[in-house]
Amino acid sequence: MAHSAYDWHEVARLALISRLMDELEENELTPQGHVTYQFSARGHELGQLLISQLLTAPHDGASAYYRSRPFLLGSGLTLEEAFASDMARPGGVSGGRDVGVVFNMPRRERALILPMAGDVGSQYTPAAGYAQGLTYRKTVLGDETVGDSICVVFGGDGSVATNGFWSCLTIATTLQLPLLIVIEDNEYAISVKSPLQTPGSNIAANLASFNNLKIFNGDGTIPAETAPLVKEAVDYVRGWQGPALLRLTVPRLSGHSSVDNQAYKSEEQREEEWARDPIPAIRDYLVPEVMSEEQWESLRNEAKHNVNETSEEVIAQPHPNPPSVQRFLMYESGHMQKIGGPIPEVGDGPPGTTTPDTSDPRRINMVEAIRRTLEVELRLNDRLLVFGEDVGEKGGVHAATLGLQSQFGAERVFDTSLSEEGIIGRSVGMCYAGLKPVPEIQFRKYADPATEQLNNAGTVRWRTNNRFAVPVVVRMPGGYRKIGDPWHSVTSESILAHSPGWKVAFPSNAEDTVGLLRTALRDNDPVYFFEHRAMLDAAWARRPYPGDEYVIPFGKARIVQAGDELTVVTWGAMVERCEAATKQLPDASIEIIDLRTIVPWDKEAVLASVEKTAKVMIVHEDIGLAGFGGEIAATIADEAFLNLDGPVQRVTAPSIPVPFSTHLMEAVVPTVDIICQKMQALLEF
Repeated sequence: MAHSAYDWHEVARLALISRLMDELEENELTPQGHVTYQFSARGHELGQLLISQLLTAPHDGASAYYRSRPFLLGSGLTLEEAFASDMARPGGVSGGRDVGVVFNMPRRERALILPMAGDVGSQYTPAAGYAQGLTYRKTVLGDETVGDSICVVFGGDGSVATNGFWSCLTIATTLQLPLLIVIEDNEYAISVKSPLQTPGSNIAANLASFNNLKIFNGDGTIPAETAPLVKEAVDYVRGWQGPALLRLTVPRLSGHSSVDNQAYKSEEQREEEWARDPIPAIRDYLVPEVMSEEQWESLRNEAKHNVNETSEEVIAQPHPNPPSVQRFLMYESGHMQKIGGPIPEVGDGPPGTTTPDTSDPRRINMVEAIRRTLEVELRLNDRLLVFGEDVGEKGGVHAATLGLQSQFGAERVFDTSLSEEGIIGRSVGMCYAGLKPVPEIQFRKYADPATEQLNNAGTVRWRTNNRFAVPVVVRMPGGYRKIGDPWHSVTSESILAHSPGWKVAFPSNAEDTVGLLRTALRDNDPVYFFEHRAMLDAAWARRPYPGDEYVIPFGKARIVQAGDELTVVTWGAMVERCEAATKQLPDASIEIIDLRTIVPWDKEAVLASVEKTAKVMIVHEDIGLAGFGGEIAATIADEAFLNLDGPVQRVTAPSIPVPFSTHLMEAVVPTVDIICQKMQALLEF
């Protein structure tokens, strides 16, 4: 008897549609050039379609990967959208911006499809973050609509070797999250066989003794076995008993992609795989008990007709309009994303004021400025969460979160496992759950393991054609302090600026820290918030607290001092050094511009100053090669060349890391004396 939890007519119809789509793409559309990069799901259909039917709770979410199109079809993706995505037409889910099998989809009665990515393993930690977001909404916000909603994440057997998989596993099991991890084990990662990915080739067996993790393991091609196994796994997680891992063994009946001919498989291996094809197994399971042979053939003929007809209709569609490609990198007023952060659900926060409150003359340092701003915004926004390594009871290694956990609780200010990939990846999923995550990366250099997640967070609005966004605020201290070293003293703001979709704030003092951080916390785009270590407790950086409503618009520079002989453009810790250097040249009229934000940067203020002074010097502590100063210099050369009365001068670090020795550091980080000498030379040019 067919398992009663499922609509088997739908399973059969969509399995046939998925299979016929793959065959048409592989045999005709790809060779003809209509599909340029094809990934087949042949052999993977059954488990995905069964799971899709079970994800009907209001906030069920799923994080899929490039072989998950059957699951998407079962979740509401239309045949036209599927073909349009693969043929890069405007009607696809990304409008031709992302790979055709990289999907995203707001909820259509079944699961919300978290935006996928092309990085293997990057789907896992956002799923953990979404599951943590469900837990937070239910237990802290008291959101009754969450009910027994869960998250499911899919991956292949090759992905179990990635950082993302293991970080997700740690997050889900330590926090006991409602997350089901589904591993579709087809024994190959392109051509690499599973023994080189997993000892013993069975991740389920290897994790059998992993604490707080329920294991389900079985065949993904035999309906009589797969159907009850899938139901049991989903029911377990839906009971909020903790996370589970479901391993389904399946054959990969096509190459990894359209450019893989599987020459590494023998004919015998291929025959063995085809003997496990789930489509004949579905037919045998349903005929004659659920449907007749004639009904099966009718379903197949109908599916073939729909696939062929829809493919022809999509081929006839126009290609995307090239100028449209520049839209939706960042939030455009009046064009709100459907999902991502609190704003689509609850609206904008208070507008704030650009006028500082001068009622309290007491000067505070940058650390207190960060802490007080976080405290105010945590109180105003119950969807804001602060987390990272050591930010909880310890209060952060820089003390910027000291006391916040005791005020707001461990659900809102909490420590994480030591995995930057996990910190940022879970932030992405939390945004999809309608929260405002504010993760801390202890030092700028430590963000490197999270590069994939950071890139995906910045590009998701663009990649999903404004359906989704990730308005996360990533706090990261860095730069030299009293001493330096290659690991803790990195700024590398040019790398941050080169991350599409991100804003970059770089305050030099406590007042600007308050205004910029509050703007970031209320913004609708992802923000890198750089906290320079040398300025956290520097006397020069101390300023009066500008009030609980003070904001600074991004892209608005500060004129530190006015002048008409030389323009100095700088940011961060170099602002103090540039100001000190001008004091050694009391007769010179030097204008200092503190950019305050790198993306966007105040081009208008810089060009206006250059028009007045005719000479410009750019100072930053990051290395000069491909440094952000080069972008400013190029803009000046392009737009203000005729105003110049001298070369555009840059004062930067050489192309070497920051050394540990303070004596050596003086030869790397621009000093006051060096800046002064360069100023004098340019003034005399």
